Amino acid sequence: MVTGFPCPGCGITKSIVYFYEGDIDKSLLHHLFGPIFIVFCLLVLFKLVAEIFYQKPFFDKIFYSMKLAYLMGTLLGIYHLIRLFIYIKNNNLDSVLKQSIWR
Repeated sequence: MVTGFPCPGCGITKSIVYFYEGDIDKSLLHHLFGPIFIVFCLLVLFKLVAEIFYQKPFFDKIFYSMKLAYLMGTLLGIYHLIRLFIYIKNNNLDSVLKQSIWR
Protein backbone atom coordinates (compact mmCIF):
# COMPACT_ATOMS: atom_id res chain seq x y z
CA MET A 1 0.00 0.00 0.00
CA VAL A 2 2.87 2.36 0.69
CA THR A 3 4.46 2.11 -2.75
CA GLY A 4 1.50 1.18 -4.96
CA PHE A 5 3.40 -1.83 -6.27
CA PRO A 6 2.04 -5.36 -5.78
CA CYS A 7 3.57 -7.42 -2.97
CA PRO A 8 5.15 -10.87 -3.58
CA GLY A 9 1.99 -12.59 -2.33
CA CYS A 10 -0.57 -10.43 -4.17
CA GLY A 11 -3.03 -12.66 -5.98
CA ILE A 12 -2.16 -15.87 -4.15
CA THR A 13 -5.49 -16.06 -2.31
CA LYS A 14 -7.44 -15.55 -5.53
CA SER A 15 -5.19 -18.17 -7.15
CA ILE A 16 -6.06 -20.65 -4.42
CA VAL A 17 -9.79 -19.93 -4.80
CA TYR A 18 -9.66 -20.48 -8.57
CA PHE A 19 -7.65 -23.68 -8.06
CA TYR A 20 -10.27 -24.91 -5.58
CA GLU A 21 -13.01 -24.14 -8.14
CA GLY A 22 -11.11 -26.16 -10.75
CA ASP A 23 -10.05 -23.26 -12.98
CA ILE A 24 -6.32 -23.99 -13.24
CA ASP A 25 -5.67 -21.39 -15.96
CA LYS A 26 -7.06 -18.50 -13.89
CA SER A 27 -5.29 -19.87 -10.82
CA LEU A 28 -1.91 -19.78 -12.53
CA LEU A 29 -2.69 -16.38 -14.05
CA HIS A 30 -3.28 -14.79 -10.64
CA HIS A 31 -0.23 -16.30 -8.96
CA LEU A 32 2.04 -19.14 -9.99
CA PHE A 33 2.62 -20.22 -6.39
CA GLY A 34 -1.09 -20.69 -5.52
CA PRO A 35 -1.30 -24.34 -6.67
CA ILE A 36 2.16 -25.01 -5.22
CA PHE A 37 0.95 -23.69 -1.87
CA ILE A 38 -2.07 -26.02 -1.96
CA VAL A 39 0.14 -29.03 -2.70
CA PHE A 40 2.42 -28.00 0.16
CA CYS A 41 -0.53 -27.74 2.56
CA LEU A 42 -1.78 -31.17 1.51
CA LEU A 43 1.69 -32.63 2.11
CA VAL A 44 1.79 -31.06 5.58
CA LEU A 45 -1.63 -32.50 6.35
CA PHE A 46 -0.56 -35.93 5.11
CA LYS A 47 2.64 -35.68 7.18
CA LEU A 48 0.72 -34.83 10.35
CA VAL A 49 -1.81 -37.63 9.88
CA ALA A 50 0.92 -40.16 9.06
CA GLU A 51 2.98 -39.14 12.10
CA ILE A 52 -0.04 -39.48 14.39
CA PHE A 53 -1.06 -42.83 12.89
CA TYR A 54 2.41 -44.45 12.63
CA GLN A 55 4.09 -42.63 15.57
CA LYS A 56 7.23 -41.85 13.55
CA PRO A 57 8.40 -38.83 11.53
CA PHE A 58 7.68 -38.61 7.80
CA PHE A 59 9.29 -36.35 5.18
CA ASP A 60 11.55 -34.64 7.73
CA LYS A 61 14.44 -34.40 5.27
CA ILE A 62 12.19 -32.57 2.82
CA PHE A 63 10.37 -30.28 5.26
CA TYR A 64 13.51 -29.26 7.13
CA SER A 65 15.73 -28.85 4.07
CA MET A 66 17.51 -25.50 3.89
CA LYS A 67 18.29 -26.11 0.22
CA LEU A 68 14.57 -26.39 -0.53
CA ALA A 69 13.84 -23.25 1.51
CA TYR A 70 16.52 -21.28 -0.35
CA LEU A 71 15.27 -22.63 -3.68
CA MET A 72 11.66 -21.66 -2.98
CA GLY A 73 12.70 -18.23 -1.69
CA THR A 74 14.84 -17.63 -4.77
CA LEU A 75 12.06 -18.77 -7.13
CA LEU A 76 9.52 -16.53 -5.38
CA GLY A 77 11.96 -13.59 -5.58
CA ILE A 78 12.60 -14.12 -9.29
CA TYR A 79 8.89 -14.54 -9.97
CA HIS A 80 8.16 -11.33 -8.06
CA LEU A 81 10.81 -9.38 -9.98
CA ILE A 82 9.32 -10.56 -13.28
CA ARG A 83 5.83 -9.55 -12.10
CA LEU A 84 7.15 -6.12 -11.03
CA PHE A 85 8.86 -5.62 -14.39
CA ILE A 86 5.62 -6.43 -16.25
CA TYR A 87 3.63 -4.22 -13.85
CA ILE A 88 5.95 -1.26 -14.36
CA LYS A 89 5.93 -1.80 -18.12
CA ASN A 90 2.09 -1.75 -18.23
CA ASN A 91 1.49 1.14 -15.79
CA ASN A 92 2.74 4.70 -15.62
CA LEU A 93 3.87 6.46 -12.43
CA ASP A 94 0.53 8.24 -11.97
CA SER A 95 -1.47 5.00 -11.92
CA VAL A 96 1.02 3.45 -9.48
CA LEU A 97 0.75 6.43 -7.15
CA LYS A 98 -3.06 6.31 -7.29
CA GLN A 99 -2.89 2.77 -5.86
CA SER A 100 -0.57 3.81 -3.03
CA ILE A 101 -1.49 5.50 0.23
CA TRP A 102 0.05 8.75 -1.09
CA ARG A 103 -2.82 9.49 -3.54
